[in-house]
Amino acid sequence: MAEVRISFLKQEIEKELKLDEGSSIVKLVDLLLEYAFLNRASDVHIDPESTKLAMRLRIDGVLRDAFVFPKELQPEIISRIKVLSGLRTDEHQMAQDGRFRATIVDVGYVDVRVSIVPTYDGENAILRLLSERTKIVAIEDLDLNEKDLFRLQKAIRRPYGMILATGPTGSGKTTTLYTVIRALNTKEVSILTIEDPIEYAIAGIDQIQVNTRTGLTFANGLRSILRQDPNIIMVGEIRDEETAGIAVNAALTGHLLLSTIHTNDAATAFPRLIDMKIEPFLITSTVNIVVGQRLVRRICPDCKIEMKITHTEFESLFSSLTLNVLKNNREFFKGKGCDQCNQSGYYGRLGIYEVLEIDDSIRDAIMQRKNASVIRSIAIKNGMTTMLEDGFKKAIEGKTTIEEILRVIHE
Repeated sequence: MAEVRISFLKQEIEKELKLDEGSSIVKLVDLLLEYAFLNRASDVHIDPESTKLAMRLRIDGVLRDAFVFPKELQPEIISRIKVLSGLRTDEHQMAQDGRFRATIVDVGYVDVRVSIVPTYDGENAILRLLSERTKIVAIEDLDLNEKDLFRLQKAIRRPYGMILATGPTGSGKTTTLYTVIRALNTKEVSILTIEDPIEYAIAGIDQIQVNTRTGLTFANGLRSILRQDPNIIMVGEIRDEETAGIAVNAALTGHLLLSTIHTNDAATAFPRLIDMKIEPFLITSTVNIVVGQRLVRRICPDCKIEMKITHTEFESLFSSLTLNVLKNNREFFKGKGCDQCNQSGYYGRLGIYEVLEIDDSIRDAIMQRKNASVIRSIAIKNGMTTMLEDGFKKAIEGKTTIEEILRVIHE
């Protein structure tokens, strides 16, 4: 049924693009949002060029071309999005952020987060679709292996300390924290968050939106939160020395604090905190666990087939990765492409993780200000599964492909 509806929407959009007198920008934008949602897009990119307006959809983490609009429609489409988001329609030289709710036929409401920025060829618009289908309701639904799941569950049962999620933008860090927050959300505890932006509203939790124009930064908001008698605090991101210092002190004084930090892997989180002027003894006293992660595309179940790599390919792979997990496995899987996955061979995404638990040997390395590679080596020696190893295990299990793991880890 979804394919039929998508085909119908495409025809309707193409009708609206003829620029005749019966065209409606209101209808066009509504059709575009429904088309993007049914195609499982997480983001809609409306990008101006010198002679046209391009629309692309980010599906399973990869941008794909969708439509090309006449340049004349650019101001009208952008204005319509501004009206929906409650933004200033007469402002064209300043970046603006907003959000609104779109109605999808037979689905209901979908929250849309909007970012509009002036470019050389005019204003662009990036729309993020936030729907129920992207939510994870239980920690067990994360793609953690049994050992890492146990470590995370043990860490969140502690009454104080820090749980950090690391990775680049779009690696699922916030989703992981929301999942942990939902597991901790009971009537016996007070949970407060400060975020930029608030991705999802969660009942029973007080969520605060950062607003730099009014002076409500992560640091100032965190100070205010500490006066609200919380048990658990979530800080959207530790991005500066002031926020890092307050977060560490909060974890030190009996609060469980969750946050994200931008590093390439779990081990690099510690030197990063030291760079933010956090003393090593404070880091070892507060950080319970660091979760490094990426998102990879999942093989489409409707066109999944087995594949066997050649001896040459195996030798090349083994020599460059030297992973014991490969052993002598030469049989993997891939998607050959079908209508369900739009001939891509992938449908949906899953996480690959490394969970670094703080133990005595890691504490000693941090106290000696050892670099990330030393800390990482100690963690692996102590049994940490790296993201690369976790990814290849999932490739062997037929959940994703070798190419996808290498693309995401080395991109």
